[in-house]
Amino acid sequence: MVTARQVLCLCAFLSLPHARAEPIRYSIAEESESGSVVANLAEDAGLAPAQLSARRARLLSEDGRQHFRLDPGTGRLVVAERLDREELCGQSATCTLPFELLLANPVQFFRVEVAVEDINDHAPVFPEERVTLKILERSDPGSRFPLQGAWDLDVGSNSIQTYTIAPENEYFSVEFGSQSEDAKYIELVLEKPLDREEQAELGFDLIAVDGGSPPRSGTTQIHVVILDVNDNAPVFKQKVFIAKVLENAPEGSVVLRVVATDQDAGVNGDISYQFSQAGVQSHSAFVIDPMTGEIKLTKPLDFEAAENHELRVQATDGGGLSAICRVLVEVVDVNDNAPELVISSFSSPIPEDALPGTVVALFTVRDRDAGANGKISCALEDQQSFSLRPAYKNYFELVTVSALDREETARYILTVTAADAGSPPLTTTQTFTVDISDVNDNAPVFNQTSYTMYVRENNVPTVLVGTIIAADADVGPNAKVTYSLVPAQPTEQPPCSCISVNSENGDVFVLRPLDYEQVKQIEVLVSATDAGSPPLSASVAVYISVVDENDNAPLVLYPSQESSSPSSELVPISAEAGYLITKVVAVDADSGQNSWLSYHLLRATDPGLFAVGAQSGEVRLRRSVTERDTMKQKLVVLVRDNGQPPLSATAALSALLLSDFSDVRLPQSSLTTEEEESASLTIYLIISLVFVSLLFLVSTAAFVAHKVCKRKELKDGHVLYGGSNLQSSLADAASTGTLPHAYCYEISLTTGSGNSEFKFLKPILPSLPPQLHATGGGTNNEQDFPCGTLAAEDMAPNNPRMLSAE
Repeated sequence: MVTARQVLCLCAFLSLPHARAEPIRYSIAEESESGSVVANLAEDAGLAPAQLSARRARLLSEDGRQHFRLDPGTGRLVVAERLDREELCGQSATCTLPFELLLANPVQFFRVEVAVEDINDHAPVFPEERVTLKILERSDPGSRFPLQGAWDLDVGSNSIQTYTIAPENEYFSVEFGSQSEDAKYIELVLEKPLDREEQAELGFDLIAVDGGSPPRSGTTQIHVVILDVNDNAPVFKQKVFIAKVLENAPEGSVVLRVVATDQDAGVNGDISYQFSQAGVQSHSAFVIDPMTGEIKLTKPLDFEAAENHELRVQATDGGGLSAICRVLVEVVDVNDNAPELVISSFSSPIPEDALPGTVVALFTVRDRDAGANGKISCALEDQQSFSLRPAYKNYFELVTVSALDREETARYILTVTAADAGSPPLTTTQTFTVDISDVNDNAPVFNQTSYTMYVRENNVPTVLVGTIIAADADVGPNAKVTYSLVPAQPTEQPPCSCISVNSENGDVFVLRPLDYEQVKQIEVLVSATDAGSPPLSASVAVYISVVDENDNAPLVLYPSQESSSPSSELVPISAEAGYLITKVVAVDADSGQNSWLSYHLLRATDPGLFAVGAQSGEVRLRRSVTERDTMKQKLVVLVRDNGQPPLSATAALSALLLSDFSDVRLPQSSLTTEEEESASLTIYLIISLVFVSLLFLVSTAAFVAHKVCKRKELKDGHVLYGGSNLQSSLADAASTGTLPHAYCYEISLTTGSGNSEFKFLKPILPSLPPQLHATGGGTNNEQDFPCGTLAAEDMAPNNPRMLSAE
């Protein structure tokens, strides 16, 4: 009973109109952009656009490439990728892309053919930029010289139509024609006899122009060398040589041998062979022996890539005359390609309540070989729940034949074998893993109840701050989770535009730099949605905290730094150490340790007079004020934060030391006079220093000169005193405190206008011999004094003008 029902169903299926008899034909120009509309395929197929989606319409091509796509909403056939006619069809006169429109429920096929029309998108190209011809001076007018023509990838009227010479000359013209439908020639025709003695060489351009609109052209330079004597060109035994080669012939196999003869003798009769014009196929698969004309393979040929190869061989004698012949190489197919199984559609998992006859997979089989080597048969290994059903041409459907039970079998592994009819036959197997699925009943679950992420202010755009992870307990598409930002409430505004979430992996990005001083935390709501039907989703709160950076320098509030002259503070001359003069007040817009401020005395008229509180910014007296201190004191306080790197600002202020606050009304000229007097005192000190230094240098020079003169007298035999006198004199000098070593002093002088530092360096005198030190008494008489430093802080506290040295 079941068998009878299956036979009736099969007869009813075969009686359905599966395919349209005549194909639907369209045409479109090459180089059309992706998305260009070819035609309304649904209308031409007699279908409504709504039927395309309902019947799962799709396009299937034999080579597996999708040059077109079908818009299911409108039924339009549009270009899926840029079409290049030369890449698709080469030099074929017509270029047709066939494919099928497949409809399900019931299965129906429409054969569609789209002709790709050529446009003039390629200019003619010569194989060589410069061609040298050697022509006998005795050549008769009307002599013809074959040239290597240009190659144009376009076809029809867009291919090469004419050749011209520029500039025109009285010696040559060009002739272009066809010997047959597929063999064109170009020859240079001699119009006037040549005279080598009058002109040994001749040059001009050969221009190839195609018939496109606008036309394109290519140019090569013709260099004619006029020769003597040789008046016979080589002649091939055949105009066309034909050879057949197995596609599995190894490298180095001989294809054929071309033979040409030349009636000339000697060098003019020696013939060499070489490939001439590069045609559609490259000559890279062939090599020719220049002496014997033997053509060999440089690599195995592929029948599926090219069934024929056309070569042009040029024979040239020693005098430069040449002839060209055609060589046609036919590639013989061998069974070297296994069948290919291309899956057009595959549904897995399928619900366990799927009805018998449900299509699980649709696939096509093909074999790139020809003849019996390309005939294919398909078989499904032992399975009781599935079967193979021919659909159309070489298409097959994998369908269910009985009810499925997920609790009994949750997965089926089906093996389809495709075999060709070659000898020996080649096979290909394809395994289909069919899962039986349930419904989508699990929503995504986040691995945290909320997320807190941190980003430093002034961040670079699109910085990654963290990742949100949600898992779905379902399998297949029901477990694929996508992430998105959603408002906390449906009526709220869209989430912050400065935050983005990668929909695939949950990476959270900050799209633009943030300022901690403007926003310290951003809260967004992220939703994770699975791909089930209907989809299920879950949401989680994400808190993004902005971490402060030290990008704000301290701002001095008091004393105000806006005026040109610093503010002046009044200090009584009777003030004691610790007296509060003023307080520098500054703020920092940053937070944390970036806003911790410290205060330092950067510069002062008398640095020893003032002290600045590092934390409070209070400016106090370090010591008591004396009448010798300058009346007007200038200070610069450095305010620095604790950031890395630290930023700083300066506050300039001045202090007036007054015995009576009524002195504040003293004219400014009195203060200026005091400063001028202090400046004059400094100048006098500098002049004195220069004078003393010059005097010291002169004395040293005189002493050295005196010593040199004495040495000369000793050499001449004149001795003024003995060595004992010298030793005793040096010993006396040592005992009386005259030091034989060099000493340096560093003195700092403090004036009323500021600090002036001077360094007195005494040059090092020539050291005495060791024996002179021994005669100077004991070590108690010889004293070594190190170089000392004298600064304002080393003065006696009761007498500021007293100097001390160490």
